Amino acid sequence: MKMLTTQLTGLLQRIVNSEEENIEETARLLAQAAAREGFIYFAAFGEMESITINAENAVEKFPSLKVWTSDTELTSADRVWIIARSSENEDALALAEKLSAEFIPFSVLAAENHNDENKLANLAYTYISLKLTKGLLPAEDGSRIVLPYALSAMFVYEAVKMKLDEILLSED
Repeated sequence: MKMLTTQLTGLLQRIVNSEEENIEETARLLAQAAAREGFIYFAAFGEMESITINAENAVEKFPSLKVWTSDTELTSADRVWIIARSSENEDALALAEKLSAEFIPFSVLAAENHNDENKLANLAYTYISLKLTKGLLPAEDGSRIVLPYALSAMFVYEAVKMKLDEILLSED
């Protein structure tokens, strides 16, 4: 248990150290919708849907939240936050390409780092990496286990929400 705690703490610290600016930029992008007549759509895929479930049911509501579906009709006032375990998620990529073609600003949260090969990151207005490229703990066979994608995404969600609330409060 102590080893897991140490590794999780290290992961969250890596996110804070390298993604703080991207978290702030994402909050600013999403605030554009919340401060105007738009909505913030969460488009979460796979186990990352847990972030949307939390946002919808949390005691502290996420401002202007709507859940994206394939039937959603977006306006230029809306913003979308794509949340996927991997930047290679085909559904997330298809949505990003559609949003890019329609000039709808969006942010992405995924595990991989932002680099030239990361198409999803290159399409996004803002991109946050979970810094989770391998399991946190070694297994007896030499492999790595424990891939807390949803847990680290929830940490980022809370950081973005905290910054978004700050931005919206300062505009009142």
